[in-house]
Amino acid sequence: MQQLWGSRFSKSPEKIVSDFNSSLSFDSKLYQYDIEGSIAHAKMLSFQGILSCEETEQIINTLNEILAEINEGKLEFNVEYEDIHTNVEKFLVEKIGEVGKKLHTARSRNDQVALDIRLYLKAEIKNIQKLLVKTVSTLVNMQKENTTTIMPGYTHLQRAQAITFAHHLGAYVEMFKRDFERLNDTFKRVNILPLGSCALAGTPHNIDREKTAEILGFDGVCLNSIDGVSDRDFIIEALSSLSIIMTHLSRFCEEIILWASFEFKFIELDDSYATGSSIMPQKKNPDVAELIRGKTGRVYGDLFTLLTVMKSLPLAYNKDMQEDKEPLFDAVDTVKVCLEILPCMLETMKVNKENMLNAVHKGFLNATDVADYLVDKGVPFRKAHEISGNLVKYCESQNITLQDVTLEKYKEQFDGFENDIYEKIKPENSVEAKKSLGACSKQAVETVITINEKWIKDNEIN
Repeated sequence: MQQLWGSRFSKSPEKIVSDFNSSLSFDSKLYQYDIEGSIAHAKMLSFQGILSCEETEQIINTLNEILAEINEGKLEFNVEYEDIHTNVEKFLVEKIGEVGKKLHTARSRNDQVALDIRLYLKAEIKNIQKLLVKTVSTLVNMQKENTTTIMPGYTHLQRAQAITFAHHLGAYVEMFKRDFERLNDTFKRVNILPLGSCALAGTPHNIDREKTAEILGFDGVCLNSIDGVSDRDFIIEALSSLSIIMTHLSRFCEEIILWASFEFKFIELDDSYATGSSIMPQKKNPDVAELIRGKTGRVYGDLFTLLTVMKSLPLAYNKDMQEDKEPLFDAVDTVKVCLEILPCMLETMKVNKENMLNAVHKGFLNATDVADYLVDKGVPFRKAHEISGNLVKYCESQNITLQDVTLEKYKEQFDGFENDIYEKIKPENSVEAKKSLGACSKQAVETVITINEKWIKDNEIN
């Protein structure tokens, strides 16, 4: 069976070479985008008088027929044709003969595959953004239920200051919003048409690349035909954005794993989103969160794979670039499944509010409030910090909390302490005192929730 390029060769490749060379096992995923691009190309060729109206109509109708038959499972790809482009072209030629061979005028598989990947990535960026909005919406709904749920805030994984669970969740809201916006920016560089670059030098045929871009919804065309077929920056950038999403997912899941542990008991995962042990009957393992955490490394690997493939390639197209699709497809599929399952797990988990509050009473989370109290009395912050530190040291020696320290002992450190210090250092008062925009008080969090509800509404994708 002769390949599209076989006329120059006197021998067919060995089967092992054909199998090694073939990309059909993974690029068949692009069939709908390959057909979409071919239809747009046919329309442009017709506008330019390169195809007749009758030929164009025949080609487009047949391509739509092929798409329907593939979707219905009536057509099977042939592995002897090395890629999806060749398979679609063979289907077309088998159905309409010589007219089908005219479709490849003014294009190469080099710019064709670049187009297919861009069309695929445009669609998948929107799919991932839709999932990000769903994740943000889930978190905002959880925030609304937990604006007064007090918990420890941490630095260095040590209890630091009292905050609310709503405020903590809000940090991830902002991360996922940035992920959404980062994909918006990535989309701008994906949304450039490479078709018309041909193999690398462009074409002598009178084509209209801007027309093709208009038909396919691209913002513009690549301005250098060599770059058009050899650029994979847009995939690297997309993989980078996906890797950052996975970083945020992994950080969140790490906390879920900690919170679900016996040592924390801040949350309890629903039985439908946990698993057990084959030997230890009591176990309830956070496998979903652990798998998301684990899959993060997989997406990082996809990014590094393509960086390594591209790092030393001379211009223009090289067969190495066939290795761009598998890591991209894997990263996209991995991010999507993680974003699909995370909101479901969050919506069903139980928040142990009492355990969170109890944890606030240990670890001197109100030591900073003591220092802030002194600052309000005119004490320089560095001196206030020292006084509060001395009080903590005293408490540790007596195995008591700052609430247990007598007013007499407070006054030994600074005579300006009054009975109101005990109100100042209550966890709920500590939280509510922080009213600046972006802080942890109920009022401050609710202000941000309102802002983010508008963001959700503005960015919902149907």
